[in-house]
Amino acid sequence: MRKILFAAAAAMLVASPALAKGHMAKWMAGPPGLPAGSTFMVVKGDPGKAGMFTIRAKLPANYTVPPHFHATDEKVSVKDGGPLTYGMGDKIDTSSSASAEKGYHVTMAANMHHWASTTAPTTIEVSAMGPFSITYVNPKDDPRNAK
Repeated sequence: MRKILFAAAAAMLVASPALAKGHMAKWMAGPPGLPAGSTFMVVKGDPGKAGMFTIRAKLPANYTVPPHFHATDEKVSVKDGGPLTYGMGDKIDTSSSASAEKGYHVTMAANMHHWASTTAPTTIEVSAMGPFSITYVNPKDDPRNAK
């Protein structure tokens, strides 16, 4: 059910005809599947539908996306700021983390449990096959469950 709700929300973020004609994309509040504080824009495609899409996200300093996974592979590139710290597993363990600096990327395989965090403002670009989905390892970490 959560995936369906997020897919519906993502569908509302379809790249507009103006974007397709080369006009500036709009930064919006981060999608409901991510912790509050991020902003993003659709660069290409539609994250709510089947097919390739690309989004950019601005993550503030000291931002963390708890352990989660996606149904498809995703390529995450650091475009500005950084670094983006990330790790694999069901818990955040900074002793076994890695980081991606501006100009570098990491590919997260489908269903791979991973997490990410920032210490400084960081802009990332995410490319993947839609529809986008995010499932948190611990449902209590899912911001869509906040009441």
